[in-house]
Amino acid sequence: MSVTDVHAHVLLPTLQDDVRRRDPEGFAAAEALDLRRNGATSQAVSGPMVGARIPKLTDVGERLAAMDAQGVDRQWVSASPSHFYPWAGEQLAVWIAVEANRLVAEHVAHAPERMTGLGLVPLQHPSRIRECLDDAMLGRGLAGVEISSFAGDVELSDERLEPFWARAEELGAIVFLHPFGCSLDERLDRFYLANTVGQPVENAVALSHLIFAGVLDRHPDLKIVAAHGGGYLPTSIGRSDHAWRVRPDAQGCAHEPSSYLRRIWFDTVVHDHSVLRHLVEVAGPSQVVLGSDFPFDMGPEDPVGFVRGAGLDDDDVQRILTDTADTLLGAVRTV
Repeated sequence: MSVTDVHAHVLLPTLQDDVRRRDPEGFAAAEALDLRRNGATSQAVSGPMVGARIPKLTDVGERLAAMDAQGVDRQWVSASPSHFYPWAGEQLAVWIAVEANRLVAEHVAHAPERMTGLGLVPLQHPSRIRECLDDAMLGRGLAGVEISSFAGDVELSDERLEPFWARAEELGAIVFLHPFGCSLDERLDRFYLANTVGQPVENAVALSHLIFAGVLDRHPDLKIVAAHGGGYLPTSIGRSDHAWRVRPDAQGCAHEPSSYLRRIWFDTVVHDHSVLRHLVEVAGPSQVVLGSDFPFDMGPEDPVGFVRGAGLDDDDVQRILTDTADTLLGAVRTV
């Protein structure tokens, strides 16, 4: 059995340095926003944590050794969400996406039998996203792209994203939904709430925009893979179903919201066996894929062992660790 981890990151230091040089004021403002959202205490912990993991985030040899130790045969490698730069203006944002696509492709090319790359698109500039998706997949041979839960005034329900969804569906692109930051800002600036609460909130909000706006009705073959098990949405989906039944303003989708969980894929970064079992129950075993958030501290040290220890039947474990990710990649068009 060949094990695939769909949630693994790469750090792109040269990209960060170039963005800082090209727009120093914007970069400084973004750093100030991160500090305000996360709080000084968490930032003081996160800096050394990331620093200690830079070899795994940048060096292919270190990555492969860590994968071997975890029992992972292939990673889907996406840029650290710190590279989203949602504040960047149009010209800079397009350059960032294209440069990130190049750097990710170069990284995974060192071991193509072990790594699959995902690129970036400038979500805050909808009119430029399709060309960056094409650059990632047709230009660089990547399997799809990573997007945030929102960017500026662009929610995933935004009508301006329709050409992107259509093109992603046409190409069979993997669209990996991974939030960066949370719009609750200072309310989460203590106790690392910006991550522990903020990330699941952002996942749930973003997926709800996709569902309630009918995006998955119009594009039934989209391949959305949600980080962090989809956040709070799968465990609270009954409330969404109730709203859809009783509120006309919540009926933008054709079916009960819970039915769309079986059209979305979710990683296993949920930290609790009972939550993983519930996710498999509500979404279906064919919709859950192994994730580790490699190599950050909020991911499990033993992602394969976590899945094997959840009390799932053997067929479901096989799907989660191997079969579903292989099926998703098999539908990707990069030529």
